[in-house]
Amino acid sequence: MADDLKWLDTWNDAMTSLQLLQIDPSGFGGVWLKAPFGPVRTQWLAHLTQTGVNTVNLPGHVDRDRLLGGIDLSTTLQTGHLHMQAGLLAQADKGLVCISMAERFPAALIAPMTQAMDTRSLPPLHSADHAATTMGTSFGVVALDESTDDEPPLSDALQDRLGIWLDLRELAPADIVGRDLFASPASSDQRWAPVLPDMGLDADSLRDIQHALPRVQASDAQITALCAAAQALGIDSLRIPSLALRVACCHAALHGRVALDDTDVAFAARCVLAPRATRSPAAESNAESNAEADSEPTEEATAPEAQTPPSQDAPASDAADQDPQADQADQTDQTDPQFPSPADLQELVVAAALASLPNDVLDRLLTQAGRNQGHTSGRSGQAKAGVQRGRPLPPRPGPPGGHARLHVLATLRAAAPKQRLRAGAQPGRVAIRAEDFHVHRYQQRSASCLIFALDASGSAALNRLAEAKGAVERLLQASYARRDSVCIVAFRGARADLLLPMTRSLVRAKRAMTGLPGGGGTPLASALQLSVSQATQLQRQGVTPLLVVLSDGRANVDLAGRGGRSQALLDTQTWCAQWRLNGHRSLWIDTSAQPDAQVRSLADAMGAGYLPMPQAQAERIASAMDNLRRGDA
Repeated sequence: MADDLKWLDTWNDAMTSLQLLQIDPSGFGGVWLKAPFGPVRTQWLAHLTQTGVNTVNLPGHVDRDRLLGGIDLSTTLQTGHLHMQAGLLAQADKGLVCISMAERFPAALIAPMTQAMDTRSLPPLHSADHAATTMGTSFGVVALDESTDDEPPLSDALQDRLGIWLDLRELAPADIVGRDLFASPASSDQRWAPVLPDMGLDADSLRDIQHALPRVQASDAQITALCAAAQALGIDSLRIPSLALRVACCHAALHGRVALDDTDVAFAARCVLAPRATRSPAAESNAESNAEADSEPTEEATAPEAQTPPSQDAPASDAADQDPQADQADQTDQTDPQFPSPADLQELVVAAALASLPNDVLDRLLTQAGRNQGHTSGRSGQAKAGVQRGRPLPPRPGPPGGHARLHVLATLRAAAPKQRLRAGAQPGRVAIRAEDFHVHRYQQRSASCLIFALDASGSAALNRLAEAKGAVERLLQASYARRDSVCIVAFRGARADLLLPMTRSLVRAKRAMTGLPGGGGTPLASALQLSVSQATQLQRQGVTPLLVVLSDGRANVDLAGRGGRSQALLDTQTWCAQWRLNGHRSLWIDTSAQPDAQVRSLADAMGAGYLPMPQAQAERIASAMDNLRRGDA
């Protein structure tokens, strides 16, 4: 029964979010709705339509000119004069933009959209007209996310700007539809038709609420509680407490209040803070309690007088003089019991956020491995879309714009058979419509570079170098046909060195490997730092970087070149996390005598594949790197 009520509360919050969108479409950014295509999402969108908010749907194939505005090419060709068209974002002014399958929305369009949300303006329609002013627009976003747990979700930049997050994936139609909400079919061949209650606000009520919204007040304690709750839940973005405060103010204005109360703050905690939680505040509270418990004996030993109760023979006036602040606090608590303290407000907000989460969600957050966020480097040699060079492919129908160039010959071929039907065209001119447009297509394979981080420290360095030399030679022999390159980073002593920049020259690689000495410390953190730097440069050049680390993971030299295993391990973990954030593929070949748990944890920290290989062999190394290049590692 409790679960049924919980999902009912979830649906009620979803309905309240629709009314908040009607009151302030752009104030808190919008709504991220995670729900598959089905009756639940369809009913929520039907309620959104009933609110009467100006909503513009963005198709997944929209281009930049259609989104931001630009030349209307079809009308320009028909009339012979330049015609401009307003973009979809301008049409959504003071309304909403609804993105279907938002998890697959092109990343190249996310940036101008989020910029327009931040600046509340659009660039001039004609880019050549420098005197033209920007166009003002303000809109909210409803992002419909159909991704599953193993698929990349919505873009991080758009997630950060959408105030309310709704997860309706676990809701069934029976959970949200009462028996009185469906009309019985008149005959067996008719479908069940939902009778939807009107969620919209009438014009007079909406106008009064919008006028009252700027006057809603929040106390300093409530603002502090929202910020402290966001910090306790592991929310790092500074935008989120501001969005939560805006949502709470809209909720208060909806219910006719001029000051926030606990109900408004709790709603913001459930819909804004709770879905973004990355850690449980219980662990932090336990740590603080343990720290306080450890410090209590010391305080008792240093100040025993503070713990001694006052003597019964002492007069009452002396006891009052000894602790006037306690008396004042007691009087405050007795006279103003309706005002909770900031600490109580923080606990209330955190409790409201935790109560709206499933029982095991924080456990999953604490134990799950890093999920693919959709920005990994992908497979080596993958086909690149939207390029201007490469192997030509047959043209395809579509509007020109952005990276797509008009294919004139294919466009004329498509328009030629229809000229007699277009009788209005002037003699001697070809009538071209938007459906005739064809654009160029090219296919280009991105080159890849294998960054080989080679551990040259210790007594067994010569054996590892000999095996690595054979693996690199095998890779270079096949690199000419695949446009692959190698880059060798060797680390020993106090620092790592770029032994060989990106190259496909077998002679240079052999010469560099032959002159590499061995022995000394293991500056593993320095090697990873140099590898990240090289990967960043390669990515700017359009090359896909791949990293292979050949080491036993026994780091004993930190980034400053000083010895010490503890600091060296901390520096190594930091740069492992940095590599993972960059999203490139990697492989760690463990050369320890036995598979080492510490090396495995470092590989997991950088999101790398782990291959224990006590006795490194050139054939096995080369096979593992080939698998990594193909995306199988």
